[in-house]
Amino acid sequence: MSGFYKQERFKERLRVYPNHFLLLFLDDKLVAFVDGFCTGDADLTDDMYENSCLHDEDGDWQMIFGLNTHPDYRGQGYASKLMNCFIGQARREKRLGVVLTCKKQMVEFYSKFGFVDEGISESAHGGAVWKQMRLTFDGVEGCKKY
Repeated sequence: MSGFYKQERFKERLRVYPNHFLLLFLDDKLVAFVDGFCTGDADLTDDMYENSCLHDEDGDWQMIFGLNTHPDYRGQGYASKLMNCFIGQARREKRLGVVLTCKKQMVEFYSKFGFVDEGISESAHGGAVWKQMRLTFDGVEGCKKY
């Protein structure tokens, strides 16, 4: 994927659902970010990555499309801080929970936040094999149950 295409895709995501992008800066340097949109669909699909117009601010599920940390800042807890903030925001917004896909080697990391491995995802985004993981919130009032 070209850098320009990727940059344009992120600009579109920021335009459509800016409240679902968390950015972590040290001084003036962006060192990590997490993003994803909300939807009524319970599973993360490939078309969600490409079509930001599928975002539904009233959706029951917060999807995570990416958790990224600059290589020079990995292993310092920044990704965990962002995950905790993103999960907390989804709880405050009364979502049913959070859904993400990850590669097998990341399952243990996301399990630490309460995510449950649901097996191989339908997603083939980027030609990779992905595991779908879900964190379901207990006691969320006013939402459908999954």
